[in-house]
Amino acid sequence: MSANYQIKRNAFGKLVLTDAAGVEHVGVNPVRAHPISAPDEGVSLVGTDGHELAWIERLSALPAAERELLESEFAQREFVPTLLRIAKVSTFSTPSQWTVETERGEAQFILKSEEDIRRLAEGRLLITSSHGIQFLVPDRFALDRASKKMLERFLY
Repeated sequence: MSANYQIKRNAFGKLVLTDAAGVEHVGVNPVRAHPISAPDEGVSLVGTDGHELAWIERLSALPAAERELLESEFAQREFVPTLLRIAKVSTFSTPSQWTVETERGEAQFILKSEEDIRRLAEGRLLITSSHGIQFLVPDRFALDRASKKMLERFLY
């Protein structure tokens, strides 16, 4: 991002982008291009009209204050708990109720269909509940034996 841009939060808690011409754009929305696979790469700052106002190649290249501001904005919006263990699955057909352990504690959700388990690179999975909450499995091969056995029934 050019040094001619500035990102700050106004008194109402909205993000404000001041562009190279000095024009303030209130209420910008940061959007990661690849939130799971490359969270540091490619952030678009989108205006209230839905158009991109600025592109950030690397979040880590920003000055600390602006980077922390965007990261706090992402933390408020991006809720993707990490699935650590599958405790129980109600049935091996869908829909099924899952009881899992995450880094935030125990959770239960309904898996509507096998298509709601998305395979990502390097053994990662993204499991979407019937309510739209996404659970990240960082490495399905690193899960405990019982969790892998339950998961395999839905993957193959």
